[in-house]
Amino acid sequence: MNTIEKRIAEELHIQESQVLKTVQLIDEGNTIPFIARYRKEVTGNLSDEILRSLDERLTYLRNLEKRKEEVTRLIDEQGKLDEKIQQEIQQAKTLSELEDVYRPYKQKKRTRATIAKEKGLEPFAQILCLQKEKRDLYEIAKSFVAPEKGVENIEDVFNGAMDIIAENVSDQAEYRKRMKKMCWREATIVSKQAKEEKSPYEMYYDFSETINRLPSHRILAMNRGEKEEFLKVKIEKPDEKIIQFIKKDMIQDKTSAFAPFLSQAIEDAYKRLIEPSIERELRTELTEKAEQKAIHVFGKNAKQLLLQPPIKNKNVIGFDPAYRTGCKIAVIDGTGKLLDTTTIYPTEPQNDVEGARKKLMQLIDQYQVDMIAIGNGTASRESEQFVAETIAQCQRKVVYAIVSEAGASVYSASKLATEEYPDINVSLRGAISIARRLQDPLAELVKIDPKSIGVGQYQHDVNQKKLSESLAGVVEDAVNSVGVDVNTATPSLLSYVAGINKTIAKNIVKYRDENGTLKARKELLKVPKLGKVAYEQCAGFMRIFDGTNPLEMTAVHPESYEVAESLLAQLGYDDKSIQNKETLQKLREDLKKVPVKEMAKQLKVGELTLQDIINELEKPGRDPREELPKPILRADVLKFEDLQEGMILTGTVRNVIDFGAFVDIGVKHDGLVHISEMSEQYVKNPYDVVSVGDIVKVKVIGIDRDRQKVKLSMKIDK
Repeated sequence: MNTIEKRIAEELHIQESQVLKTVQLIDEGNTIPFIARYRKEVTGNLSDEILRSLDERLTYLRNLEKRKEEVTRLIDEQGKLDEKIQQEIQQAKTLSELEDVYRPYKQKKRTRATIAKEKGLEPFAQILCLQKEKRDLYEIAKSFVAPEKGVENIEDVFNGAMDIIAENVSDQAEYRKRMKKMCWREATIVSKQAKEEKSPYEMYYDFSETINRLPSHRILAMNRGEKEEFLKVKIEKPDEKIIQFIKKDMIQDKTSAFAPFLSQAIEDAYKRLIEPSIERELRTELTEKAEQKAIHVFGKNAKQLLLQPPIKNKNVIGFDPAYRTGCKIAVIDGTGKLLDTTTIYPTEPQNDVEGARKKLMQLIDQYQVDMIAIGNGTASRESEQFVAETIAQCQRKVVYAIVSEAGASVYSASKLATEEYPDINVSLRGAISIARRLQDPLAELVKIDPKSIGVGQYQHDVNQKKLSESLAGVVEDAVNSVGVDVNTATPSLLSYVAGINKTIAKNIVKYRDENGTLKARKELLKVPKLGKVAYEQCAGFMRIFDGTNPLEMTAVHPESYEVAESLLAQLGYDDKSIQNKETLQKLREDLKKVPVKEMAKQLKVGELTLQDIINELEKPGRDPREELPKPILRADVLKFEDLQEGMILTGTVRNVIDFGAFVDIGVKHDGLVHISEMSEQYVKNPYDVVSVGDIVKVKVIGIDRDRQKVKLSMKIDK
């Protein structure tokens, strides 16, 4: 068993055989969504989340192995590679540990130690370290005095030798490993106020906590406060304990003539060379762990947001609120097609409430509008008040929802928006995006850089490359779990389908425009640059609703058509049965009675694959998002002034973070449910209780009217 695969199995708590088979699939070029959905028998039913973690660790550990080979070669070229060093290299579990092993052999700039070596003082440094010499040290030192080399006197000899010893101590990989362990156990992070100013970081103006107990959001908050120069941050380490540990290891006899010089060199090594470097490494490690957690949190929130249920076949008005420049209006039909745009001015400074109301009511009547999606940005609450009063006067029943407009302005000015709406003003494109977000969040949000969709925690402070990679995987998993209508999907949506890149996505749309709607999945093979490999990866995620084969509106992969048809035949049906409402109801009942184990053997297919086929045949063309809680639709407004402690309200979870969740209860700012208010039982992780998009009942337990903040609780007496 390869050590990499063994280690991944231990870390992810899965079988070594699962790792081996999954690695083989990845190396063969299979995508994670394809492996997760269509190779369950091979992986032992590993989830897309575990598969992503496995892929990430595989990349890291393979890079570590490459670096080990490189370090081994570089040390060997210096003629210094021995069995002990080789063992240390092989035992290094992280890139940081490996670099500590390599440190003594790295090409250094000229340091105090290298200058002392050039002056010929290394043999004297060795005498001090070995501690065996019986002769008087000062007498020995005299023989190293060499004015022509810049060694003017005995003091220069001792100082140079101690510089060499200090650097050797600093380069000891084992010492650094032990020191870091001591720091992780005992070190404290301390932050102090850096300037006399109010700031969001006031809780950190006089703050300390042991680094092993520090939650990730605090690390990132302190980092940001330090970057913005509101805070000074330092790690207080057990300095004296570390120095004593090195002295105890190095000095054989505290009363010997060698002891004072070694002691001085050790203290210098720690204070001048080791401590600043360990400070940097600890801060880096803390930040990396915090970033990893923040990226994970962001990914989970983003996935839940992307998988919000669509509101299909409804005519929607997108309402992008503003003050001076007016509220932008876009009307779209049930398929997302733009019908009309305008600008109205119901807010300050114009306050043309009557003119705006007349125009809005005219649009509602003209286009038979069912819903209004109001962006949650500037002037949102005034706009909400205006919309609520207007729809109360309508003959037609109209409801509204508050929609996050995070990233709408980024999209409006993007190249993609220009391609989609070349003749529409930039300011009006935001209203189109807001309307479509209510209709189909996934199709609209894939057009926006995932960092801009507003569900993160310090997303702008973390490693942007890692964040982008992680979010690309999250979006890919969301898109593939839902599936894509190949005949209506935009290039943005298609580009996230397994095996499809941006070029192929554009080619699919071009092929569709030139040849009309696709009637069968295998037609995809005619699309330029979409070969057999890409087809195998993407086919199962592409949906064709009015095609030649009814199975193609399901997630049944072409490789399983034969199995699906045989199963239907065994039960007395054919593939057309899944399109007929009457036969479908009877088919569902019969599918529930199928003995999966026996039938899988009979059809020579894996049980997990057969179960997936049964699930798809039971709900052909289903959208898994439809089973999730629908957005809250309102017809009336709740003002901040109306809030009272003890009120029970229904709200939507907008964001989940380490210490709780923000819930939209229909007032200007989302209220906070602290982790301690989520349940009567102890909650370790808010994700165990809620996800983005959940509809929850909350009680108002605190109102800060000056700062417009609301504290909420999910602990509601039954």
